Formats: sequence, C-alpha cells, structure tokens
Amino acid sequence: MSNQDATASPLVGPLIEVDNVTLRFGGVTAIDGVSFHVTEGELFAVIGPNGAGKTSVFNSISQVYRPQEGDIRWKGESIMGQRPDAVAGLGIARTFQNIALFGQMTVIDNILTGRHIRMTGNWFQGMKWFGAGKREELENRERVEDIIDFLEIQQWRKFPVALLPYGIQKRVELGRALAMDPELLLLDEPVAGMNLEETEDMARFILDIREELGISMILVEHDMGLVMDIADRILVVDFGKPIGTGLPDEIQANPDVIAAYLGTELSDNVG
Repeated sequence: MSNQDATASPLVGPLIEVDNVTLRFGGVTAIDGVSFHVTEGELFAVIGPNGAGKTSVFNSISQVYRPQEGDIRWKGESIMGQRPDAVAGLGIARTFQNIALFGQMTVIDNILTGRHIRMTGNWFQGMKWFGAGKREELENRERVEDIIDFLEIQQWRKFPVALLPYGIQKRVELGRALAMDPELLLLDEPVAGMNLEETEDMARFILDIREELGISMILVEHDMGLVMDIADRILVVDFGKPIGTGLPDEIQANPDVIAAYLGTELSDNVG
C-alpha cells in the first residue's frame, strides 16, 4: 500500500507553514503568535499542558477556526479563508480527540466514508451502480480493504464499530483518515485512554505510516513517553504561546518547558 506518486515532483520547501498565527475568542487568546513548519516525511509533535491551545492549532490548520492574525501556507500557498472540506481536499486529514465514528455502521463502511472526498461519480451513477459508478465503488472498496489489512483489523471488518474495543475503534478512526489519501495527517491524542499494549500498537502504526506510506504527521499528545520516542521535532505551547521548539532531547532539557509542566517553584527544586 503506497501513498506516494512516483511521478510527482519533489517539494521545494516545507509542506506546511504556520506563521505567527493568533486566534482569539472574544477576550480569550487561544493561540498567541505560534509559528512552525513541517517538512515531507516529518513527524512533528505539539505538546503542552491542558488548555494550552494544541487542538486549536489543528482547528486553525483545518480552517474550522479562522485565526485573526498570521498565515498558514500549504506548499507555499496560503489556505487562510478556505472551507474545511477544501482544505481536506488539498491532502490534509485528521483524527479527533474524542472518537467520531458512526457506531451502527461497520468498520468497512466507516472507513469508506473517508473516500467520499476522492470520489468523482455523480449520485445517478452511484444509485444505478453501473458502469463508471460501479467501477469507482469497487476501486474505493479495494482501497479500504488495503487500509484494513495495514491496520490489522481484518477480523472486525464487518462488525458495527460500537461493538468494538476502544483501541480498535481508535484504529478505525485512523483508517478513515488514511482513506482520504492525505499528505499530512493531524493526529489529535491518538493514544488517549489506551492501555500500554494499545499504546504500543498505535505507536507502531504511526511509525509505519511515516516509513511505509511516506505521510507527514503533526501529533498532539499528552503521553510524553510516546512523543519523546517517536517525534522528530517538538513544539511546546503554554497558554497559547510557543515556549520551545526543537529535538526531543532539547525539549526535555528546556527550563521553560520544565517550568510549564512542573511549575516554576517545583522545577527550581528539581534542578
């Protein structure tokens, strides 16, 4: 299963750039001057205490929220002001902090909903299930089966997702995002609520997505062990402000990051 077009020209410059973005809700500033970039094939993490603005960064990239200041550029072109579905069509997919699946639908059908954005047939072709419409349906179902195999959820493929264990539901949601054939995947707390075994499985799949499919990722996660193990670079935000960007070792040694997580007085004592 490959996500890359061998004939595509190599990208010059970052895949996505978030440039001095500020997002306000009335008198509350959720994001305050956040800047970072992600290159092709990179696994970039955004961390911070609860309420730091991490998910707001994702919602700004996907244009669910419209920042008042700054710019967000995809392959050098601004995406500010575009509709969320148009942003998804560019190749930006996401998972959600809280599972957002259709509980009564099967695993296959849930993942198939992610193919909707890649389908070109009209409603008449789909209704008749004939000719081009039938071919497109079969091609998309084949793609879904590839994703099911990749995520090792074959045995649950025809089960309604509401009957599945939490960790498997998380994989199904990841599969739906992969079904959009993204170039950039936004993972919002992919291991939240998981036990150790489920977390290790998800970490393996995330690494496989980067190494086998070549998909760039931005990861928001509270599990610091996971982040430090798999991220290439990390951005730390606190109360919406960026307080550090760097390699995992650099972030772990950053005094501002330590203070944000442990509190200034406690971190002084630890040091």
